[in-house]
Order: sequence, then C-alpha cells, then structure tokens
Amino acid sequence: VYTRKSATDVSYLACARRLLEAKGLFPAFATHNALTVATLLHWSAGRNDFEFQRLHGMGAGLYERLIGEARIRCRVYAPVGGYAELLPYLVRRILENSANAGFVYQLGSPGISDERLLLDPVKQLQHTALANEAIVAPQHLFPDRANSAGIDFSDASNTQTLLGRLRQAWSEQRHAAPLLDGRPVAGHATAMRDPSNLERVVGTVIHADAAQVSQAFELAHTAQPLWEALGVDARAQCLVRLADLLERERDLLMALAVREAGKNIADAVAEVREAVDFCRYYALQARQLMQPVSLPGPTGELNELRWAARGTFACISPWNFPLSIFLGQIAAALVTGNAAIAKPAPQTPLIAAATVRLALEAGVPAGVVAFLPGEDSVGAALVGDRRLAGVVFTGSNATARQIARALLADETRPIVPLIAETGGLNAMLVDSTALLERAIGDVMSSAFQSAGQRCSALRLLCLQEDIAEQALRMLIGAMERLRIGDPAEPDTDVGPVIDANAQRGLEDYLGSLAPSQVLYRCALPTHIRGHFVAPTLVRLPQIADLRQEVFGPVLHVTTWRAGELEQAVDHINASGYGLTMGLQTRLTQHVEQVRQRARVGNLYVNRSMIGAVVGSQPFGGEGLSGTGPKAGGPHYLMRFLTERSLSIDTTAAGGNVQLMREAL
Repeated sequence: VYTRKSATDVSYLACARRLLEAKGLFPAFATHNALTVATLLHWSAGRNDFEFQRLHGMGAGLYERLIGEARIRCRVYAPVGGYAELLPYLVRRILENSANAGFVYQLGSPGISDERLLLDPVKQLQHTALANEAIVAPQHLFPDRANSAGIDFSDASNTQTLLGRLRQAWSEQRHAAPLLDGRPVAGHATAMRDPSNLERVVGTVIHADAAQVSQAFELAHTAQPLWEALGVDARAQCLVRLADLLERERDLLMALAVREAGKNIADAVAEVREAVDFCRYYALQARQLMQPVSLPGPTGELNELRWAARGTFACISPWNFPLSIFLGQIAAALVTGNAAIAKPAPQTPLIAAATVRLALEAGVPAGVVAFLPGEDSVGAALVGDRRLAGVVFTGSNATARQIARALLADETRPIVPLIAETGGLNAMLVDSTALLERAIGDVMSSAFQSAGQRCSALRLLCLQEDIAEQALRMLIGAMERLRIGDPAEPDTDVGPVIDANAQRGLEDYLGSLAPSQVLYRCALPTHIRGHFVAPTLVRLPQIADLRQEVFGPVLHVTTWRAGELEQAVDHINASGYGLTMGLQTRLTQHVEQVRQRARVGNLYVNRSMIGAVVGSQPFGGEGLSGTGPKAGGPHYLMRFLTERSLSIDTTAAGGNVQLMREAL
C-alpha cells in the first residue's frame, strides 16, 4: 500500500514496463492519466500489440485524438450488474476520482499549472523520503517494546531459504519424530513421547510421576522466595533475553511446531512471534504494574500498596498452541515473582521442552521453573498438592470444571485462583451489506486455518437469508481450492488434526449427521498419510442446533432473517459460551447493535476471527469460555499477584517529620 501518489504512479509504470518487455503477452493499460499514456507510447515505440482502456464517461477527449493519430486501440468498459454490485463499485470510483492527488481531479483544478500536472513521478520520489512518517515500521509498531520479527512470504527467495533452514533444523532432530515413507506423520505423539527419543532431542526429559511432582514443589518452595527477592527489573530482563533467544532459535521451534503439532509454516511463524510478544509485553507490564503505590491519608500517616507473588503456579497448556500459550502462562507467572511448574499437553512435549531449555539459558533458575510432561495424572497431582498457589489452564470446559472441583475439594486448603481459558461455539454474522468477496476470505481463514484447531476458530456461520445462496456458492468455490497435505510444504492450507483420537471423534460426529446436512466436503488427496479430516460444510436449521464444540475443520452454517440481527445474537448468547464472535457488515448501526448485545470476550468486525495480537487484542472469553482476565492484556498479570497494604503512623517516632521539614 503506497501512501504517496507519486509512488503509486512509479509502481504502475514499473509493472507496465515489465508487461511490455514480456514475451507472449498482450497487455492492457487502464488509465486516464495523460502523462502515463505518453510514457507508454514512448516506451512502445510504434508497437501495436497492446491496448489502452478507459471508463465509460471519462477520458474520451484524450483517447479520441490518440486513436486517430497514433492508431492505438482503446477499449471502453463499464460496470454491469445489479444494485448490490454496482453501488460499491461506484463508491470506489467516486473516492478515487475525487482524491485531490489524482490526475483527473488536478486536471479540472484551475490553480494547478501544466508543469505541476506533468511532473515526472520518478523525479518526485527522488526528492522524497520513501518512508512515510505517518506509518511506523513493523519493528517499531509498539512504542514501548520491540515487535516480534516476521517473515515476508511474498519474497520467493526468502521462502526457499527458510524452507532450507527448516529442513536442516529438523534433520538434526529427525530421530525424535516418526516418519513414514520419508514423510512426517504429524500427530503421532505417542512415539514422540518415548523418553529415550526426548532425551536425545532436548536433554533429560522424563514421563513425570507423583514423586517428581512433589519434588518440583519442594524445589519451588526453596527457590521462589529468592526469585521474588531479585526484583521485577531482574525478572523482566530474563524475559527480554528469553524473547531474543526464541528469535535466535526460530528455525528449530518452527520445525518442531510443524513436525510435532502439524502446524503449517505460516502458523509456525505466528506461534514463535506470539511467544516472543508475550515475553516482551509481560516484562513491560510487570515493570509498570509492580511499583509501590502511595495512597492518600491524614497528615502523619503513610499508606502504601504493593503487589506480591502468590507462590507456585501450575501451568497446564494445550497442544494447539504448544509454544505460545505454554510460554505465555509461564512468562506471566515468572515475571510476577512466582515459580512455575509447567505441564504441556501429552501430544506436544518436544517444543515445550525446547522452550524450557531456552528459559534456563535466559537466566531463570532451575528450581523456579519445572517441566513435567505426562498424561492427565500429572495435572491431577499438580492441582491436588496443597502447596499450590494458583492454576493457569487452557483447554476444554470439562477439564476446567474438574480442576475447579479439585481445588475446592479440600476445605482445609487455601482458596487459590484459577485462570481458565476454554473453548467456544464461535459464530460469525454476515448481513446483506457485507462485501462477500472479503467476507468469504475471512470465513475461510477463521474456519479452516490450523485445520480448525483453534479455540477462537469459526464454528457457526450465520448468513442473512437474502445473500445466503450467493455466499454459499462462493464459500464452496473457495473450499474446492483448499490444498490439503503435508504442513511442511509452503502451499499447504490445511494440515492434519493432532492425533488419531481427534480424527476419530470428528469422523464419528460427521457420520452422525444426515447426508442432506453435509453441503460440501473437500476431497482428500490420494495416498495421503496421517490424521487428516477433510474440511466440511454442514447445514443447520437454526442457531440453537449447534450444541457442542467441534474442534476441527468443520464449519456449520445457518441463516437469519433481515431485521432479526439482535434476535440472532440472543440465540448465540443462549449457548452460554462467550469466546469470539465475528460480524461482516457495512452498517455502523449493526456494529453498535452487536457490540452492545453480544456476550463474548472478543468481537471481530470485518476481519478474521483468529490471530489475536498480544497487547493489541487481549484474548479470553466469558461464561462457559473462561474466567478471564485476558491473556496478552493489561490486567492479566494481576491475577498472578496478591495485594498487600502498609500503614504507618509516622508521628509515633515523636513528631511529624514532613510538617517539620515544611516549616523549616
């Protein structure tokens, strides 16, 4: 996106020159800019194997003379279609032609000379800084911290270099993951959890048992007070160093995310970036938050409020974000002065172990962070230990309830906080004013990116009846073009689900549906290996018919009537879940109606419903979708802390020192 008209003109000319130089092409140049036309005629040097194009009602005087004298072709084009297609087109044309930097606008302005009108855009740019001060460079997007580094996938050479590095990184760890016919089978986590394999990859990693859980608490009990006493600045510095180490080891972490969790390459990059952002953001937040606060009171009295760490937190994380959520939980606990006992999902211990090694390298003491991989029994042992000061959990609603019950089962133990983020029946509403081309793109990414294995993923598409038929045709057309396959390939859109149990559960659910409900199902490539589920579109009679979270590439669709937007939102609210919701509309009235009525943690308007950015879109739900506070938000760290106030009668020492000082 260019922010200066001269840059746009130069880009247009550069592309036009490439087209003229290309073999076997018949290019067409749509323009009403006389300088652009003259430049192209000069470059073409008498050729006639191209044409110009102009909009009906514009540029007639310019092209009539050229057609007669230069004998060039000029095609006249005009919009064709109904009201829904014509209106947005005309709005765009009005905006373009009324822009004060445009050639047509300036041509009709009496105060603009011919010399200014015909300024060479290249010369204009040569005297102008290419960077626009109004747009911050990506690295400096956030004024108080460095943004995580991304990858430009539009650059083919960058992509090929990255793929080579990922193959090399995985080659060094290849003995840790199962391969069939030389190809990875993502989701075969049972073989990956073999202790001997894990030890060769990430050091000494064991399948934890109850004795080791107890030992972890003992070590944390000794180490945590010393860690807290270091002060927030020292702890924050550890997180900043950890963020730098994550970027240093990005190739290895991406390779593990692809091979162990079945993430495609774009999702793997995003995973590392989010983990980096968590570290830097929580370091900044802790420094700001954990300062003593002086409170008002009568003269001769000192009142102060401080934050203090709670103790040892159990950090229980899911497999669908095995790096970012895993580390986000740990980072929040550590920077606030707590110890963290981390239990990753049993499907993804490799990337979790590699992350803990980097935390130790960053300076986190060994006793302050513990790594306990294993099955559900490890989590149960953690939650049942009386020395526990808090639990942070991301996963299913059923498991969150089990944890809550376990924390309250022993009436003699202290009440400890539970920070839970669970799933949702996430819906997107599309009204008749929405630009369907854009809406369908957002639907596709929201529903099928990461094979639908995100807690924020779109589960229920609610189309206004008036546009439902057209929207479904476009949606099915987009689904037909999905590439399903090896997540290590850069052009893969949809990879495997996490394991055989997930695959079996999704297929059982789809098998329970009436054949008439399945509107479309993608074809899986022949000879595909691994735990793949074909992206599927399912019709539901009404919103209330979706009663369970289907965690995979399955999108349900239903309709609502014009004028019943608020009722549709009420039906969505009635499910009790409140994680994410999407809205596609061009009416500010509809935005405000949904904003006021929706009971969800994150509402996304005219954009994808996934990919919340740390510090910009704090993430977390309400109701059956979680307890809050939101991860990556300004209030998250408070839940890891306890408040302590101090009041001192300063006159007890014999006088009011402050008043005496002021009197002097």
